[in-house]
Amino acid sequence: MSAPGRTARRRSRAAVLTAALACSALLTGPAPAVSHSTPAAPTPASPSPSATVPKLDWSACRPGSPWDCATAKVPLDHAAPAGRTIDLAVVRRQATDPGRRIGTLFVNPGGPGGPGTVQVPQNYDAFPMELRERFDIVSWDPRGIGNSTAVNCFDTTEQATAWAARPPVGFPVGAQERTAWIDAYEDLGRLCEKRDPDLLRHVSTADTARDLDLLRRSVGEEQLNYLGVSYGTILGATYANLFPDRVRAMVLDSNIAPRAWTDGDGDGDGQGEPRTTTFLRMGSDVTAAATLDRFLDLCGSAPAARCPFSAGSPEATRDKFDRLMQRLRERPIGPWTYARTVADTVTSLYIVDPGWTALAGRLQELSQGREPKPPVYPPPPPVDRPNPYLGDEQASAVWCGDSPNPRDPAAYHGLEEDSARRAGDAGRFWTWAAESCATWPARAAAGYDGPWNTPTARPVLVIGTRYDPSTPYTGAQAMAGELASARLLTNDGYGHTALFNNGSRCISAYESRYFVDGTLPPPGTVCGPDRVPFS
Repeated sequence: MSAPGRTARRRSRAAVLTAALACSALLTGPAPAVSHSTPAAPTPASPSPSATVPKLDWSACRPGSPWDCATAKVPLDHAAPAGRTIDLAVVRRQATDPGRRIGTLFVNPGGPGGPGTVQVPQNYDAFPMELRERFDIVSWDPRGIGNSTAVNCFDTTEQATAWAARPPVGFPVGAQERTAWIDAYEDLGRLCEKRDPDLLRHVSTADTARDLDLLRRSVGEEQLNYLGVSYGTILGATYANLFPDRVRAMVLDSNIAPRAWTDGDGDGDGQGEPRTTTFLRMGSDVTAAATLDRFLDLCGSAPAARCPFSAGSPEATRDKFDRLMQRLRERPIGPWTYARTVADTVTSLYIVDPGWTALAGRLQELSQGREPKPPVYPPPPPVDRPNPYLGDEQASAVWCGDSPNPRDPAAYHGLEEDSARRAGDAGRFWTWAAESCATWPARAAAGYDGPWNTPTARPVLVIGTRYDPSTPYTGAQAMAGELASARLLTNDGYGHTALFNNGSRCISAYESRYFVDGTLPPPGTVCGPDRVPFS
């Protein structure tokens, strides 16, 4: 899940991270799994006569590339299919064992704002081998994002770069930076409203779910196989409730609680104004704090040879971290301010290997007064356009159009202080991540706010990770409880998403078996990671 406010300044990293940025993992135990038998799939309903199925003319993304690329044309407004159309960039990797091929598996790698045409090829090797052998892996850049018809509020790259330098990196500290942040995002909203207001109103999750159903039909699948991580879980839940008879197999990994997304829990002032932000409703601040605490605990329990930031014990390592944050507040080290370091810490907890070890190295460098070396990124995947524009406005267009957030910029400082009292530094980061929505100019013209319990043709497999710095384990519990038919699989591990780079052979085995033949894990199943960090 990507948090608004950082994407433009992290474009190169967005191309290699899997699910963008995000939330947290609470220290609560698992709720009882929602156990259901697998019903026979009903005969799919006839497609709407007004729907035009896009034609996908596949060709190699690059000469010699194992990935195929295509462009799908879909209606801007699904209620007016004869009107304006937009383009969706799509990629495919064909099943490596075509004699045992089952069908097509659609993947959304998160966001909102995650370009599937880049992130899925970049992380293809993280998919369980059986899924690569038996399914064509297909992903796409959702409408408004990346290589598809994208929200882009600037005429030139220079204008986008100049705007991206205005808001402080991470989050604002002090009244002057708060003013600069608020002014920058207010100006961004104005620019976007002038540029393409119709597009802003039609990049909702429900619009993308309807696109996904057209893509399903375009590859000739009677029912959908889908893997959604992070923001992709809300997209999957939306699809499951709009097209319940179309679900063959659906895995939702690192979940956003549906009511936290839609504000359906009654969080408001009675006049449609929410009291808090999406991230804080989700519990992103608390889970990020819990994951950071676990990072410091495991680091402090390890020798410095395994965790460079270790101070010899968990307590001493936590004290060392707190002293570093206080020192950076007073004396930044080059560009490494307190806020930048907090943001880097939270987002670096997403990927355990090599993210946690690399984070420990950077924190150690800073603690010794040295500026860390810039990271080395893996090479781009063999696709046509591996570095699309991914400005902040793309995530904001989806997030702010779909999910209610306070509309008064002045409210965010108070929310920040409240969150900091319960979640420390991570609370400041997650509070300001949603502030762009305060002055965002558009709401979704055709959003989806529930219900979330429409019976689906097959049960959904929901995966939640205990120590997730973005989407808390409680979000998976809520998702499994709200869907009509779901089974919760617990990943007693670390990082954001069980699929990408946070390995668990146990999770992969259950996931593969479910996609292949519909077999769910037993109720209450808990999987551990293949390796504990710093062990």
